[in-house]
Amino acid sequence: MTEWPKGVAKPAIRALNAAGYTQLEQLEKVDLSTLKNLHGMGPKALAAMEAALNESRKHSE
Repeated sequence: MTEWPKGVAKPAIRALNAAGYTQLEQLEKVDLSTLKNLHGMGPKALAAMEAALNESRKHSE
């Protein structure tokens, strides 16, 4: 199982898994508005994902 960022609650993780996302890296090319439409994905989870993706991009540059 993947480590999702802190602040991503279990309902959001279930929503991501149900949509086929199992790793943070898979979300790098996904628009956040797409994630927002997943049932269980709240503003706190979205903010945590966005922060983690931004951090991940910084390290890969």
